[in-house]
Amino acid sequence: MRKAILSLAVFITFSLFAQDSITKSDLISAAKLFDLSFTQKEIDTMYDGVKENLGNYKLMHKLSLNNNVPLSLWQNPVLPGMKFAEKQEPINWNIPNNVSLPKDKNELAYYSVLQLASLIKNKKISSVELTAYFIDRLKKYSDTLHCVISLTEDIAMQQAKQADAEIAKGKYRGLLHGIPYGLKDLFAIKGTKTTWGAAPYKDQVIDEDAFVYTKLKEAGAVLIAKFSMGALAMGDYWFGGRTRNPWNLKTGSSGSSAGSAAATSAGLIPFAIGTETWGSIVSPSTTCGVTGLRPTFGSISRTGAMALSYSLDKVGPICRSAEDAAIVFNSIHGTDGNDLSAVNKPFNYKTTVDIKKLRIGYAKNYFDEIKDTARNEWKVLQTFKQLGAVLIPVDFPDSAVYNFNIMRAVLSSESAAQFDDFTRNNVDDEMTRQTKNDWPNEFRTRRLTTAVEYINAQRHRYLLMQKVNEVINQFDVIISPNWTGNQSAITNLTGHPVICFPTGFSKNNQPTGISIIGKLYDEATIIAVAKKYQDATEWNKMHPEMFKK
Repeated sequence: MRKAILSLAVFITFSLFAQDSITKSDLISAAKLFDLSFTQKEIDTMYDGVKENLGNYKLMHKLSLNNNVPLSLWQNPVLPGMKFAEKQEPINWNIPNNVSLPKDKNELAYYSVLQLASLIKNKKISSVELTAYFIDRLKKYSDTLHCVISLTEDIAMQQAKQADAEIAKGKYRGLLHGIPYGLKDLFAIKGTKTTWGAAPYKDQVIDEDAFVYTKLKEAGAVLIAKFSMGALAMGDYWFGGRTRNPWNLKTGSSGSSAGSAAATSAGLIPFAIGTETWGSIVSPSTTCGVTGLRPTFGSISRTGAMALSYSLDKVGPICRSAEDAAIVFNSIHGTDGNDLSAVNKPFNYKTTVDIKKLRIGYAKNYFDEIKDTARNEWKVLQTFKQLGAVLIPVDFPDSAVYNFNIMRAVLSSESAAQFDDFTRNNVDDEMTRQTKNDWPNEFRTRRLTTAVEYINAQRHRYLLMQKVNEVINQFDVIISPNWTGNQSAITNLTGHPVICFPTGFSKNNQPTGISIIGKLYDEATIIAVAKKYQDATEWNKMHPEMFKK
């Protein structure tokens, strides 16, 4: 009976290929694409099995998968033997009591979250007034920056009124209560469009509230906009144009959290939420001169967010200071149990830190690539030394660790799978941009990656995780240039937290930045060290002139 069923299955499978013309010579040609070679005898033996496989693929292709269907394999940045703090300690936020409304109302645009929280808590301004103020700024400047996809004015005013009513009754939820913010437009919110920045999805409505939105709503924050993002989370081009850099409108803001960084830099919003798979928080934050926190992989649940690469995607705040990032991260970290890579870990942030007692490394091999010692990266090291830090040189793993691109093998394979129907049904033809470096071509190209190559790339990734943790675990933090040595790809692959922050301006008057890398789940220390630098310098307090009006 079993043989009869098997024979019937084989017959059905082969019948699917009656119209196909797969030849044995096709297998010889295909093998060249994967750095393989087979003898004729091997080809003869493989032939029937390859056709059966194709029949199975065709059956699978008839079953559509939504973007929110995850893998059954879940990435975990933790290696065997690692232990982490499990107890959440109280955080003593220093809310200033002497904050007053500025004589020049335009200065309010650049108040910190703590300053705004003081105004709200002490009833010197209402949430409705503050929300209306930032909505007006968005209406005035968003077209200049091409940074807003949806202005959620109705939601904002409803949430602001609720915040004022609760505060009037003595129910103060915390530092974000009544504070406006914006989301990158890959987070689903019921009743709003979630466009993913891409023309094929510009009218898409997802009946779900993302985890990060729910957490901010619980904190009493007020959503006033969904910001532009590079189409399907690549670059700063979206279906409405290119998001601009507030410091130079002739250039883009970088991507893919393009609108979140540009709006925060221009004072159109106190803070915003972005995501990073590979550089999408760090790059626009650096370009726009703001502070970006890319937390440990899994620190924040991604439920309700567009999936690009399940083993790489991360959620994080984009702010104007490290302390603002601490406040926002404190409200949004954790999990709802629906993202099985996400965990609940304590965030034991201290508002002050004695950097003389910290073991601080700097990636000497990366710095050595910057021959011009007058550049701002080197000046950052001098500032930390002046603050009393003892800087220890260390060779951080770089692109020489592996002479092949692990990141591309992982990211592009996973993203091509997430957008399988997009490619197979030619939805990709509707995308605004179609260069060889854009997703449509990358998805098509990556279809020719075998499962074997993808899995082995992940195994090499595990070895990379071991190598990087051996280095990082010797220090409390490591200071690193943003891009040299392929640091961004490496730390995204290993899942380590990074905070980037402004460090001045380049010779062509564009913002510069640097990164601090931390141990897994130790966002608290990297934020505290970044705050120490920002307390001693003015770079994060400088803002583009045209948006001060």
